[in-house]
Amino acid sequence: MQFGIFTIGDVTEDPTTGRVPTEHERIKATVEIAKKAEEVGLDVFATGQHHNPPFVAPANPPILLAAVAAQTERLLLSTATTLITTTDPVRIAEDYAYLQHLTDGRVDLTMGRGNTGPVYPWFGKDIRQGIPLAVENYNLLHRLWREDVVDWQGKFRSALQGFTSTPRPLDDVAPFMWHGSIRSPEIPEQAAYYGDGFFHNNIFWPAEHTRRMVDFYRQRYEHYGHGSYDQAIVGLGGQVFMRRNSQDAVREFRPYFDNAPVYGHGPSLEDFTAQTPLTVGTPEQVVEKTLAFRDYAGDYQRQLFLIDHAGLPLKTALEQIDLLGEEVVPVLRREFAALKPAHVPEAPTHASLVARHRAGQDPVPGGAADSPAGRARAEQESRAGQGSRTGQESRTEQEARR
Repeated sequence: MQFGIFTIGDVTEDPTTGRVPTEHERIKATVEIAKKAEEVGLDVFATGQHHNPPFVAPANPPILLAAVAAQTERLLLSTATTLITTTDPVRIAEDYAYLQHLTDGRVDLTMGRGNTGPVYPWFGKDIRQGIPLAVENYNLLHRLWREDVVDWQGKFRSALQGFTSTPRPLDDVAPFMWHGSIRSPEIPEQAAYYGDGFFHNNIFWPAEHTRRMVDFYRQRYEHYGHGSYDQAIVGLGGQVFMRRNSQDAVREFRPYFDNAPVYGHGPSLEDFTAQTPLTVGTPEQVVEKTLAFRDYAGDYQRQLFLIDHAGLPLKTALEQIDLLGEEVVPVLRREFAALKPAHVPEAPTHASLVARHRAGQDPVPGGAADSPAGRARAEQESRAGQGSRTGQESRTEQEARR
């Protein structure tokens, strides 16, 4: 199982001192946080993509990830998320293939629509077309990385004739793709169709909502012939703040929680910790609550924690990573490994994807590898995904929303 951290890159006033870091300080601190993650033995560092204050997470994440790659050796670099709706798929294909070469394959991506409405018109898009944009753009990205020459025509960007995206993916294998969503069933449907991973960033949601979203994705993953229900590739988010004494953790974190730009001035800290994955307490409490994610999400492959938000100073964020690496993740690795059945796969890596590719086992969208029936279904489902949904799919989505 992979463990790591993700950042949303907010530039937020420290409510205990009144100081706001400069953008330069926040950017440099983010690199230090990523380096610390590798130092303590974490597996993944992921960055969001934003185009607006108060966030300084890169509008072009490969810039940050390339800087981190140059200063690390093992850390897997990812996004949380890449805005598939407002970023040109051709640019994504080029930038991340280049990053894949620079990192020797230490990169994967999480596709998402983001949560900032004004971004859409800034890039000439209509937020009301968010889902169709995500479907069409990812279909193009998927082809750009798997076909040397692409002829393509869609609704939302200019057509391509005889286009080759360069550089080609490292070892002729595209980076592994996660699809991130917190509430839209069309996104886990898309992830399942392609045989990709589904990342449910459940930081704001109660367990029952996460269970429904993950269950829906697992059902559709099996439906499309990529594996059994419990072999689907799932990632989860989480937020933690730790001290050796739980009362100290609550007292220290409360002003940051109460004034945070993403959830401040809403439910109380106590209500939020009771109803969502947020854990404020001791490392032992973080272990206990995180292990319980398996009760409603099943055996999953990736766990990322948010630890540097809401104005927390760099020193505090680094202390949180130390606690994760020393006292939390080793226990979680051992406990999750003991519980995981042998037939449940690990999270894909570049090495494992290359091995599958060379063995001729690449996933076929909408069907099992090398299956004629799967290929026929892929063509049918792809047409349906870019137009109206089938009645059966609509009912399934309605069930997921309930």
